Amino acid sequence: MIFAGVVTDIGAWFSAAMPDHGLYSLIGIALVAGLARGFSGFGAALIFIPLGGAIIGPKLISPVLLVIDGLATLGMIPPAWKRANRREVFTMAAGALLGVPAGTAILTLMDPLLLRWSITVVALLLLGLLMSGWRYHGQPHSFLSAAVGLVAGVFSGAAQLGGPPVVAYWLGGKTDFTKVRSNIIIYFAISTCFSVASYYAGGLFVDTVFALTMVILPSYAIGLFFGSKLFGFARESTFRIICYTLIGASALLGMPALDGLLR
Repeated sequence: MIFAGVVTDIGAWFSAAMPDHGLYSLIGIALVAGLARGFSGFGAALIFIPLGGAIIGPKLISPVLLVIDGLATLGMIPPAWKRANRREVFTMAAGALLGVPAGTAILTLMDPLLLRWSITVVALLLLGLLMSGWRYHGQPHSFLSAAVGLVAGVFSGAAQLGGPPVVAYWLGGKTDFTKVRSNIIIYFAISTCFSVASYYAGGLFVDTVFALTMVILPSYAIGLFFGSKLFGFARESTFRIICYTLIGASALLGMPALDGLLR
């Protein structure tokens, strides 16, 4: 009887916490976002946040991605730790320590509709940065690494969109793609810890976030797994084109003006 009562209570909590629409769409979007993240080390937010935000709003979708990505990528950390340039990573993370709380304040205080339009614009601008091929070709140094971390931290706190500034900075040097990917994975593992503390302080971890995590996490993890496998087989240039196309489509479809297509 006690067990049955507990199950009933959990079921009631789960039903009350789940959104009333868009669940299957979120599961599919999470799968695609996981594929991009598993292959390149970034790109999940540029796909998941605009589309997911159009379904359940940015104040829910950002902490959902934070939790599912933090849990699903734990297995990527040990091998990345061995290959990463940890000094550069920790220097950049020092900037993120200041940037993440500022971004979280934006997420918490900004009007949701304005925030969604801002996310769309920022996602398209960041996509343009990635597609332009522009990279920082100078030697990394502490001040600039921390400054990039600060900017990326603001984007991460506001919408989990901190990847492109970091990628544009690190991919321009002489470091090979495998090491850059490892740097990105370790950097975001650290910035995730900052975001968890900041989101908790901002009251963003509501019941719906954890209910959605339970449902969406398996799909995201599957995408992450197969994306990681593709990293060893697929041509980097081919997968970049696919990722860029998905990111662009996600940003456009996530515009508030097109809400009727997803809801």
